[in-house]
Amino acid sequence: MSTQTTSESGVSGLDTVKLVLALVFLFAGIVGYYYFGDYSIVYRTLGLIGAGVFAAGLVSTTAKGRTLLGFFRESRIEVRKVVWPTRQEAAQATLMVVALVFFVGIFLWLLDMLLFWAITSITG
Repeated sequence: MSTQTTSESGVSGLDTVKLVLALVFLFAGIVGYYYFGDYSIVYRTLGLIGAGVFAAGLVSTTAKGRTLLGFFRESRIEVRKVVWPTRQEAAQATLMVVALVFFVGIFLWLLDMLLFWAITSITG
């Protein structure tokens, strides 16, 4: 028998406490960042990062956190499966986009000049 009690949604009471504590630590880090405004930004930023890392570590011990970590692992595996373009292919595609943007810009500029000329001719 399990010592953890789960509600109908499948979230244990301990997980809820951990999630609330993580939010409290994150909030305390943000409040501390502004409360200690007289101190160096380096120390305040380190405190904020520390609170965030601690909160993330606390969340990762919950069921939802483990699910999220599993999702990140699977995403990383899928990214490794992608066939990325070579440097030459990426450069060629970038140059094509730049050229297309240039020509569309010129076309729109000419169209604007034509419409401006037509409207000034009509309205006199």
